[in-house]
Amino acid sequence: MESTTWVGATAKQIARAVRRGDTNATQVVADHLEQIAISDPALGAFRLVRGGEAITEAEKVDDQEDLANLPLAGVPVAVKENTAVAGLPTWNGSAAARTSEVAEQDHEVVRRLRGAGAVVVGVTKMPEMGLWATTDDADGPARNPWDLDRTPGGSSGGSAAAVAAGLVPIAQGNDGLGSIRIPAACCGLVGLKPGRGVVPVDFGDMDWFGLVENGVLTTTVADAALGFSVLAGQPPVKLVEPSKLRVGVSLRSPVAGVKPDEANVSAVTKAAKLLVDAGHDTLRADPKYPASVALGVLATWFAGAYRNSEGLDLRSLQPRTQRHIRLGKAAIRAGLVRESQRAAWRERSIRFFADRGVDVLLTPALATAPPPALSFSSLSWVNNMQANAKYAPYQAPWNFAGLPAIVVPVGFRPDGLPLAVQLVGPPDSELLLLSLAGQFELQNPWQRHALV
Repeated sequence: MESTTWVGATAKQIARAVRRGDTNATQVVADHLEQIAISDPALGAFRLVRGGEAITEAEKVDDQEDLANLPLAGVPVAVKENTAVAGLPTWNGSAAARTSEVAEQDHEVVRRLRGAGAVVVGVTKMPEMGLWATTDDADGPARNPWDLDRTPGGSSGGSAAAVAAGLVPIAQGNDGLGSIRIPAACCGLVGLKPGRGVVPVDFGDMDWFGLVENGVLTTTVADAALGFSVLAGQPPVKLVEPSKLRVGVSLRSPVAGVKPDEANVSAVTKAAKLLVDAGHDTLRADPKYPASVALGVLATWFAGAYRNSEGLDLRSLQPRTQRHIRLGKAAIRAGLVRESQRAAWRERSIRFFADRGVDVLLTPALATAPPPALSFSSLSWVNNMQANAKYAPYQAPWNFAGLPAIVVPVGFRPDGLPLAVQLVGPPDSELLLLSLAGQFELQNPWQRHALV
């Protein structure tokens, strides 16, 4: 690849070039660190940039005698700030919620990324305790590279902003109620939430009672598949076109009273046509979202905040977080957090695919445009709840069910912000979802980066 800089290259392109000796990890990482220094002051994507440590890490990659078995050789990656990186505190989106001692060892997903040859250039910002679908802190909001006046989403908002701006080709995130897929949709990226038990989580009590999954955000499906294979501990696979599928199409919102706007309806219509053009069948198939599931999602979300707050001075947390914690304590005392309820919804969700005769479900990724890049942490709990529910209602049921789901770009809104759709599948359908996403990319290639 002839280029004066490796900024903007895909993870696959970088790794191939490093393995062949066309470049080296040190140069690649230096290029990206330079771009971070130029662009991140406007974006606010990173909590901390490792700088010299990342260069040293890259030099160690270059010193390895055999790079052939490193699928991410020399690839700069960013890690979400709630995921342990050896030698750094784990901030969790909050000075108050920060782990005071530095991590002694990497989280397993970070260990796997580094084991594949990736270089951690920094950790990215998230909202306090990862509770919200917007990203900001006392320093101000993280911003969407496509429109700096809009949020990049949350809670993996910093990771999404970094990838969409070309500061890294791949970033780790995690998804408890949409926290990979929502920012992927906001920033025009591919974002896969694996199904339950596929990728290590191991956040101890920080995983919201089993709702959270680790994954990556990327600009291409090939990079998403590569990142997924590394995190899942699987050999890299070449995606193949799926055989003819029956795809259920639904605009129904899981949140009562919330409907997708015209742009997001058009995104689903366009995606359905792309699927038909690829040889698949589509049909209307609306899941039923019982009120009991909505209550269970909310109770578990609140309870996760309460459990994560143990040992903290609650007065030092944001007011919106404090209220979440109080509600979580009440939910646990009332017995509203029940594994049996999640298991029943999972069984019902799996049965939906069989009963309706569909292989995959297509839904909007968002209901409206991403909200403005405001300091939501200074706004009331009610304002935050309303903003989240109105624009991002489509992700949470699939965390509650533990099913895999992916967000894929399909174009742009009239205002120039990205448009995306969500694909949901039954257990163990991650590769199928990636293959379908790959068909979208072939038929309707998207602009990979915003120009900041």
